[in-house]
Amino acid sequence: METYTDVLLVTANVGSLFDNVGEIERDWLREFFTTVHTYKPRFVALHFQEVGGKDYMVNMGHAENFFLTIESSAEMKEFDRVCVYVDSHFKAVDNFTALGSMYFIHRSLKNIYQYDFNMKDFRAVSGHNKYVGSLDGVTTVEKEKFPKNFWPDFKWSRKGYMRTRWIVHNQGLDLVNVHLFHDASNLIACNSSPSIYSANRKKALRYVINRISDSSYSPMPFFLFGDFNFRLDTLSLVQNLSTSADVQTVKKDSSNEVEKIICEEKDNDHKVLLHIETKLFAYLHQAVFRENNGRELLKYDKEITAFHDVITEEDILFPPSYPYSEEYSKPTQYMNTRCPSWCDRILMSHSACDVMHREGEHKVVYNTLGPNVCMGDHKPVFLFFALRTSGSGHLHNKQSPSE
Repeated sequence: METYTDVLLVTANVGSLFDNVGEIERDWLREFFTTVHTYKPRFVALHFQEVGGKDYMVNMGHAENFFLTIESSAEMKEFDRVCVYVDSHFKAVDNFTALGSMYFIHRSLKNIYQYDFNMKDFRAVSGHNKYVGSLDGVTTVEKEKFPKNFWPDFKWSRKGYMRTRWIVHNQGLDLVNVHLFHDASNLIACNSSPSIYSANRKKALRYVINRISDSSYSPMPFFLFGDFNFRLDTLSLVQNLSTSADVQTVKKDSSNEVEKIICEEKDNDHKVLLHIETKLFAYLHQAVFRENNGRELLKYDKEITAFHDVITEEDILFPPSYPYSEEYSKPTQYMNTRCPSWCDRILMSHSACDVMHREGEHKVVYNTLGPNVCMGDHKPVFLFFALRTSGSGHLHNKQSPSE
């Protein structure tokens, strides 16, 4: 007999949450709890990036309290098994990723097992299991910071991935928390199509997929969810936005280095249509990113296409998830720092897509949390679905990873 387990996956870059303590965090929690209440999942996975924010040495204690608030909340009391992994050991510079993952199992959900990467076997989950600080030696999580030699020309940062592996009623899943590299300069992003940053992300994502698919453990359906930092193809977009404009490139006096790009409308009093600097992307008609959920711009969202052989994604029916204003009173405005993009994503292997049940009343929902509430510069993204599981309760087809 086939059964279904309702699953909620959430990814959230929470860096600005800890840099702006107060109302934003309160609303963030309310939006998350409301979503849990609305969909009533039996298994919840939360993946966080930028734990502690930019000033993580100061804010890490607050970040740990944030995790505790979720774990001990009345709203989550029906979840009697919890697994928490927070890489907050920032003094270990070579390993620190600032990733945090939380998993909640509802009291009604039986037959759930977690993988021990050391024992190479699954074990039943019980109680609250919290690992905060250094995750070295924690055998139920696999964590890696991207190797330093990947990009010798770029500042090395807290980017990497963290994986856990589960069996829910005989259905195995890998859940991978991912944080890829951002665009350091809007001007450099405009230089080529695809940009050099896009190439870096492609290399990093291929690295993650290869790592979780290698022969160390037998492959399982996987979900990759995190801040992929995918950006729109900036050069193509800018060319399109400025087709009827005069484009002026301003260079620094002493060098040939571009300092700014200014596109002025040919009529309309030469109003500045688009102004780009290293950390400025000011477009006059910002509403285009929100109208019809930004659908007009999805054709520039190309970074996932290189991976269609191994991963897929639900249709995007929400506006770009970044960079929203951090002003509490402007929850739907974008900041003029970057071109709005769908950075926060939930991707899956084709085999994971196959175990998502889509018939009858089982709806798949892929959306943002708090669309009309200030959630920080990233809107969290969630995926709700019914996981097709075998109801026998025996691990007769348990995928015992190869030695």
